Amino acid sequence: MPCEIDHSLESVFSKLESQKEFLPSSLYEEIHTYLSSERSQETLNEVFHLLKKYDLVSPEEQEVRRQNMHKLVRE
Repeated sequence: MPCEIDHSLESVFSKLESQKEFLPSSLYEEIHTYLSSERSQETLNEVFHLLKKYDLVSPEEQEVRRQNMHKLVRE
């Protein structure tokens, strides 16, 4: 289900920072660099939701999200 809220670039960077210690450092850097270029609202929302509560989900869900983030930044 798509998000009803459009997340600003600032809120996505904030979410990234809040999850930094839980992400592999290379992935953190990739996402940070990826967000440094202009991105669509849809992409910002997607990144936000992949990061949202990342630290609280199961290791299996974290792996799925990591794969999705890798896929997104490499498209």
